[in-house]
Amino acid sequence: MVVRNVAIFTGGAVLGAVAMSTYFKSKQDTKPVTLITPPTQAPAVPVPAPAPAPAPLPQVPAKTGPTPPPAPPVTARPPPGTSVGYAHKIMPHGFPGPVNDVFAREGYRQLRHPNWVAEHLTADSLKAGDGVGRGNSQFMEDPTVPDLYKAKLADYFRSGYDRGHMVPAADCKSTQSSMDETFYLSNIAPQVGTGFNRDYWAHFENFCRTLTKKYSNVYVITGPLYLPYQDPVDQKYYVKHEVIGNPPNIAVPTHFYKVILTDRGNGDMSMGAFVLPNNTIQNGVPLTAFQVPIEAVEKASGLRFFEKLERRALKNLCKDTECKVVIHPKSLKGNEKLALPAQ
Repeated sequence: MVVRNVAIFTGGAVLGAVAMSTYFKSKQDTKPVTLITPPTQAPAVPVPAPAPAPAPLPQVPAKTGPTPPPAPPVTARPPPGTSVGYAHKIMPHGFPGPVNDVFAREGYRQLRHPNWVAEHLTADSLKAGDGVGRGNSQFMEDPTVPDLYKAKLADYFRSGYDRGHMVPAADCKSTQSSMDETFYLSNIAPQVGTGFNRDYWAHFENFCRTLTKKYSNVYVITGPLYLPYQDPVDQKYYVKHEVIGNPPNIAVPTHFYKVILTDRGNGDMSMGAFVLPNNTIQNGVPLTAFQVPIEAVEKASGLRFFEKLERRALKNLCKDTECKVVIHPKSLKGNEKLALPAQ
């Protein structure tokens, strides 16, 4: 049985298409060439007399036999394996973005890239299956993504970045196949290794899992951000990020966000939004230092989170519980093998 608590979607292709079409439209001439020439006086042509009507064809007797069944009606069908209704079970309080043209896989759903991922965590969903371990998994190129848009294993080779999971492998340990699916490169983004992916970010992911001890349902949406910085010389703001791969094609996010919604099971809900830089973070920095208004993440990402809920009725997560990362005694720091680095 494959895990049923993770969904992955992406956007941007439609916006990109609109932007490009607008660009090419602006490059067209403002006065299009007229393709219809004005009518001219044509010479008179004699009209021939109508031909006599042909004789009626002989009637062919109809074949006897069973009447063939009517053709089935034409219906629009989703791609094989797609279960659009199931995604609403993962995100019952609304999707962050459009979900049209969705590819599907048994463990989670996706488009081309992990612009955002969504998880529904419970105490039961996090229980480990027999013999399940990340040591049995390996990173894979996603066969459902067209080759033109597919991240390749070679793109991360000696890039200096870890292949960072958007959906953590530890969140999908009910079966080995569930965990394996989190290793598709469509669930991966370049992350700084030591000090972030193997340390603070890993502790943050664990914090999300520990919330299931207090709340019946925990919904987590994670994604990359590309935020501007102020140039110290001209004081202007720019968006600058590295691109890895050969040829360079995978953008390195400047930040990552998590939006967390908790539900005690009786409608008592709380929410918190966090934005962390894709850089080394000391373990002593409090998690609350990265808490931001939900509107800040929505504005930066272009998404709308949990739109079906009345936001004013939601509690502040960090006031409803202690937002604190716990440094595990066996911290990943200094044990790069566990983090499966790309180098």
